[in-house]
Amino acid sequence: MRTGIFGGSFNPIHNGHVALASCMLKMAGLDEVWLMVTPQNPWKVDSYLMADEWRLQLARAAVEDIPGLVASDYEFHLPKPSYTWDTLQALSRDYPDRSFTLIIGADNWERFGNWYAHDQILANYDIVIYPRKGSRIRKSSLPPNVRLLRMPLINVSGTEIRQRMAEGLPIDDLVPARVAEMLTQDRQK
Repeated sequence: MRTGIFGGSFNPIHNGHVALASCMLKMAGLDEVWLMVTPQNPWKVDSYLMADEWRLQLARAAVEDIPGLVASDYEFHLPKPSYTWDTLQALSRDYPDRSFTLIIGADNWERFGNWYAHDQILANYDIVIYPRKGSRIRKSSLPPNVRLLRMPLINVSGTEIRQRMAEGLPIDDLVPARVAEMLTQDRQK
């Protein structure tokens, strides 16, 4: 079973994440995409994060009715910070019947050489890259197991959503309906 690993803080999950995961499922020929909710991204150690379980609940609510998309807490049970190489190795050990494909943004590919064990990831896993605003990657420069998929840019950010929530502004057009409902209820507590 071909499984895409789409890691992120999902702080909170938004329509861009869901649309991207759905596109990846189809365009990359995957059987499933696991939205891997990351408890601590080594690149965002000083960033504000909503509680892990809350981000997971929101992610699960966002994808509960979408076949092939799964919100996962797998990294919650691994040492922190969450390094992709460690996660992929643990997944391969725990799910030997699956092949894993890493899904990353073009911005992450541009700094991939700085990732922990990037050379081992590249040697052992397929990687699918999605476009990000301002990133310019030439397909011809990519290794054979790395693909750049052309898809629409979706310009939504968790920072924008958190800012709008703090200001009491609506977020309904930025997040799935169930997520908007959950965040609104939480804000009213």
